[in-house]
Amino acid sequence: MGNGDTRVRGLAARAGGWSARHRWAAVGIWVLFVVLAMGLGSAAGRVDVDESDQLKGETHTAAKIIDDAGIKDPASETVLIQSKDGSVKATDAEFRATVADVVKAVEGTGKVTGVTSPYDTRSISKDGRSALVQFDMRGETDTAADRVEPVLKAVAGVQKDHETVRVEEIGSASMQKQYKDAFGDDFQKAELSAVPVALGILLIAFGALVAALLPVALAVTAIMATMGLMGIVSHLQPMSDTANSVMLLVGMAVGVDYCLFYLRREREEREAGRDAGAALRIAAATSGRAIIVSGVTVCVAMAGMLFTGLPEFEAMGLASLMVVAVAMVGSVTVLPALLSLLGERVEKGRIPFLRRRKRSGGSESRFWTAVLRGVLAKPVVSVVVATGALLAVAAPALGMKTSQLTLDQEFGDSLPIVQTYDRLNDAFPGGSEPASVVVKAKDINAPEVRQALADFKKQAIESGASQGPIDIKLHDAQNVALVSVPLVGGSDMGKATESLERLRDEVRPATLGKVDGVEAPVTGQVAGNHDFNDQLIGSVVPVFAFVVVFAFLLMLLSFRSLTVAITSILLNLLSVGAAYGILVAVFQHGWGASLVGAEGVGAIVTWLPLFLFVILFGLSMDYHVFVVSRIREARLRGRTTKDAIQHGVVTTAGVVTSAAVIMVAVFAIFGTLSMQSMKQMGVGLAAAVLIDATIIRGVLLPAVMALLGERNWYLPKWLHRMPDLTHDESPEAVAPVVPEEGEPVRV
Repeated sequence: MGNGDTRVRGLAARAGGWSARHRWAAVGIWVLFVVLAMGLGSAAGRVDVDESDQLKGETHTAAKIIDDAGIKDPASETVLIQSKDGSVKATDAEFRATVADVVKAVEGTGKVTGVTSPYDTRSISKDGRSALVQFDMRGETDTAADRVEPVLKAVAGVQKDHETVRVEEIGSASMQKQYKDAFGDDFQKAELSAVPVALGILLIAFGALVAALLPVALAVTAIMATMGLMGIVSHLQPMSDTANSVMLLVGMAVGVDYCLFYLRREREEREAGRDAGAALRIAAATSGRAIIVSGVTVCVAMAGMLFTGLPEFEAMGLASLMVVAVAMVGSVTVLPALLSLLGERVEKGRIPFLRRRKRSGGSESRFWTAVLRGVLAKPVVSVVVATGALLAVAAPALGMKTSQLTLDQEFGDSLPIVQTYDRLNDAFPGGSEPASVVVKAKDINAPEVRQALADFKKQAIESGASQGPIDIKLHDAQNVALVSVPLVGGSDMGKATESLERLRDEVRPATLGKVDGVEAPVTGQVAGNHDFNDQLIGSVVPVFAFVVVFAFLLMLLSFRSLTVAITSILLNLLSVGAAYGILVAVFQHGWGASLVGAEGVGAIVTWLPLFLFVILFGLSMDYHVFVVSRIREARLRGRTTKDAIQHGVVTTAGVVTSAAVIMVAVFAIFGTLSMQSMKQMGVGLAAAVLIDATIIRGVLLPAVMALLGERNWYLPKWLHRMPDLTHDESPEAVAPVVPEEGEPVRV
């Protein structure tokens, strides 16, 4: 065959060929798609996950009772008034004057209702040096954080007038505002940093501005289109701000990666002397196919989150799935059209101090050539050393402890509201995050119900679950009572959970549980965290099984090799295990935590292990599919297995390294944010990608494949009837290679 005569087949090849022939049509369709998706999404609006639908179990039951009764459970706030040096007590005139000023100031804002004095509710600490003024925010609970600012300013004004006492506000609205501000600022910082960082690395990788802009442009347009699609889809599956942020993170990673794979292959073929048309066709048939296989695998992994039954996870999974699918489609359609349009102009805007790689051998990495020489010379030693090292890194994961992070764990003790949180819990254990018992009866004022409420209040304190004060609010018209129970344990989530279980398992059955027709689910922050953990743990097995089984089947169909499918799964699991080990070592045990500006908080945030597994299992397939495809391609061309491994790894090393550096850099940005959960996510993702692109793909994969030899391509006869999703490789102008003795050339 001549230079331009390249027989290719497959979806990617056909899509790339059509786009190259109909360049303007392909670009126009893509632009129209992005504009339409954004326009329709904006017109439809986005429906977010409802707080009451977040969880199943008692938390959901309690929310449903309140919703059905039409009770507006307002955002509760508390002002802690406390003697600074212990010399002033709640009975002193100065302390009473401060309380009066706080009540007057917060009522004067017009933003609150139900203001109570500690002298009426007996919300005074045992030592008499602390007291609580309590009130509710007017309006919807979900938007209370947007309206609490004037109240915070009013309380701060009282503090200025009373120097001997401490006057501080805390509550669901003010804490929600703190989370919202930190979360928003953090992600805005990450979003603003991600694009310049990716562009800078691509400039170094390509040495030309136009070539560097293409991957970023594809990623950004894919993200824009997906944001619009999220608005449309949210009417079937509610979305969230977290899902939006995760979508941006995944979209930037895969969008840049896919474009990078395609663009690098096209440039490599042109440097090898092929004309523009042949280079595009080869890139479409090889890298294009690898992108589709990788993209479908990532989509399957993301779909695993739909099995959790948790709306927040389902939103993240669906949003991630959509952005990967959009980026994948863009990579194999509009990208070939743009490359065809640009031609040699893709090299425009060259950076003077970045010399272009030499054409001869420019596609191979000297560093990885040297590494591979050692790995392939002693594959057994390489497998033992690399596997041993990764298992040692993964070992701490065996003692992983997961927990929802409290306010002080999430932000440390540097923020004023965290210090208030700690002082309130010291003076009134559990007062910052009380449990709420939602009691529903046929007649809430029936004598037996009133007696059961009184018994519950008494036994909650006698059992040691609470130290009080326990507050009961009756809603006579709805036959509902809301019982607020501060839990012993306070900010210690472990002890607070023990108190919660005592309430649910001992106190409630002995009191409210004895009255026929009474429902009394226990909810609140601690209860919500407990129920979330239980539901998440219950979903781990089905999610893991779904992702692993479907990834295995996709690899089996794509490479028609049982061996490749099995080794792919095992290597990915090893990579995820190592990432878990690093997380536990840094954030649970605190080893080297200061190096990433973090603190050892004693636990990994509950949602992270499952989230990391799904994300990493999907993203690691990018490199694996790309490298193995290149090895298989070289083997089909007649190279020996050992030579094919060497060729496949060293020729993909540059693009894999560039893609990994971009991913690590983007994920590392999240490791610099203020919230501990974001730090954990960023460090976990960055560490896993780094391990995956170096030790796994550069050492373990080639060593394992070298040991297996021709067994790499083993497929039992009974599986030969499977659909053939492979592709015809392009010819390569290389000298014929004599097969190793006893090694057949058919793959």
